[in-house]
Amino acid sequence: MDLARATWPQVEATGGHGVLAVPLGSLEQHGPHLPLDTDTRIAVAVAEGLAGHCGGVAVAPAVAYGASGEHAAFPGTLVVGHEVLAGLLVELVRSARSSFSGVVLVSAHGGNEEALSLVQARCTAEGDDVVVWRLRAAGGDAHAGRTETSLMLAIDPAAVRLELAEAGCTEPLDGLLPRLRAGGVRPVSSNGVLGDPAGASADEGRALLDTLVRDLAATVATHWSAP
Repeated sequence: MDLARATWPQVEATGGHGVLAVPLGSLEQHGPHLPLDTDTRIAVAVAEGLAGHCGGVAVAPAVAYGASGEHAAFPGTLVVGHEVLAGLLVELVRSARSSFSGVVLVSAHGGNEEALSLVQARCTAEGDDVVVWRLRAAGGDAHAGRTETSLMLAIDPAAVRLELAEAGCTEPLDGLLPRLRAGGVRPVSSNGVLGDPAGASADEGRALLDTLVRDLAATVATHWSAP
């Protein structure tokens, strides 16, 4: 079910037994070749894949702004703070109580982590059934590199400007984190890329998207016996 397109009688007909998937993204720079809403598009694609994989899942409109302070030095990036984002998500979960048995937050932006931890703690304390799923691609690069470029080539190839794709900082993320936290992405990578988009392909993106959807579906199936 696409929640935005549904009517209230359609939602009521589920008897409150469905699961609400809320895609979480960001509006932040993704190098010179990917759109600002890359994370949001990926989160929506994974959530829609979940709905196609499991019955009884409704997909909410995406929360398209995230905690992206590390990218704030790049034009076009719009940022909300962790407390603001957490407050919004907690309110959404509360409002879903009467219509759904639980909520799964599908996050494709790593910078949302602090807010998500706050949401998990507050919702658990209030007795709401919430699962937080975070996009993790084994062996993938950090930002606007081959991983996200491949995913976007699978989701919306027309949005990818491959002729502008170029490598950025390719140092391992673990070593970069102190510098990223201190000064953000731009002093580390002038083009905003943390990785190398070379070799990205739609086939690789489709395979990766399938893996992510299956991981999310397994998480949901484990938590809710009959989503």
